[in-house]
Amino acid sequence: MTRYLVGLGRERIVTITGPLDTPGGALRLEGFADILGRKASRRLIEHGDYTQLGGESAMARLLERAPDIDAVFVASDLMAAGALSALRAAGRRVPEDVAVGGFDDSAVALTTHPPLTTVRQSLERVAEETVRLLLALIDGAENLEPVILPTTLIVRESA
Repeated sequence: MTRYLVGLGRERIVTITGPLDTPGGALRLEGFADILGRKASRRLIEHGDYTQLGGESAMARLLERAPDIDAVFVASDLMAAGALSALRAAGRRVPEDVAVGGFDDSAVALTTHPPLTTVRQSLERVAEETVRLLLALIDGAENLEPVILPTTLIVRESA
């Protein structure tokens, strides 16, 4: 998502992470930082909790610290819905002033205004891999390798 936002010409990109004690929170932040390099300063990163209210609060804090932002990558669609509310309350237009991208391609992504550009991960594949790993653990497997599944960018009106 961060690469896509950069490709749109956005220059002041912030992120709202998920909890950093979760793989999704940590890995999405890592991807954000990998793409932006030195531009990924701590003041452009706010931590969220995968709730709509958490996304709204995090976006409000980011706007206070960096009012000139022009894009935000939010680690979940539900938090992105909250971020959209905070941007609206601040008088910022999406995507004209601030492009917004989420993650999950959940049902929420279709109900936001505007509909959310997001990253789709196959929940079916996630479930399959979870069961496979769980069964391997039950069978006594040790030192299982982490699994990273492919994702797909879903472009809608928010970015």
